[in-house]
Amino acid sequence: VGRQMQLEVNGNDFYVDLVFYHLQLRCFVVIDLKVVPFQPEFAGQINFYCSVVDDVMRKPGDGPTIGLLLCKGKDRVVAEYALRGMT
Repeated sequence: VGRQMQLEVNGNDFYVDLVFYHLQLRCFVVIDLKVVPFQPEFAGQINFYCSVVDDVMRKPGDGPTIGLLLCKGKDRVVAEYALRGMT
């Protein structure tokens, strides 16, 4: 669908690194690329992007947006706490 895709929310601009549409799953896939190790605030950011794409781009019949967060490094325990409860 696009790269560095602009999402406007309440007059503010946000940019998603990559947005794809998966034809078999019939849903958008949002990918956020980070060149640093995982930080808890990244989970909120990818969740925000998925919510905006669901509200702005998703059509009837589409599945919920999938968010992928790719980081340079990981701390498994920090990631688990940050992502717990997210679907």
